[in-house]
Amino acid sequence: MTLEAIDHVQLAIPAGGEGAARGFYGALLGLTEHPKPPGLASRGGCWFHNGPVWVHCGVASPFVPARKAHIAFRVDNVAELAGRARAGGFEVVDNEALPGHERIYIFDPFGNRLEFLKPTPAPVRNQEAFSCFVSRT
Repeated sequence: MTLEAIDHVQLAIPAGGEGAARGFYGALLGLTEHPKPPGLASRGGCWFHNGPVWVHCGVASPFVPARKAHIAFRVDNVAELAGRARAGGFEVVDNEALPGHERIYIFDPFGNRLEFLKPTPAPVRNQEAFSCFVSRT
């Protein structure tokens, strides 16, 4: 048996939180809502996706937000997302503790912590030596 990929992630939301989930996961993050199968729809919650990225928001009772455990999403523009999240009133925490990455945490409307990161290019080492080499060829 070999694990091949992550099929989806599930985040807990409180009962009645579907509208706020749509505003965050749909409007802010740009994920498309996908109808839940009829046998699961009666449980509440909602599903979102963007290509291979699937997020299931499931109703939990009692609800407790995940303030430490989190999902990390790779994005193409961390600063843009941070600005849009702040403008939308969401809590954003800047974090540079992971070398080689731009990274932030955003808390969804329910208090779940989500990580968003983008690898940064490795710095060119010994630029002077490289320039000297290039000018000789």
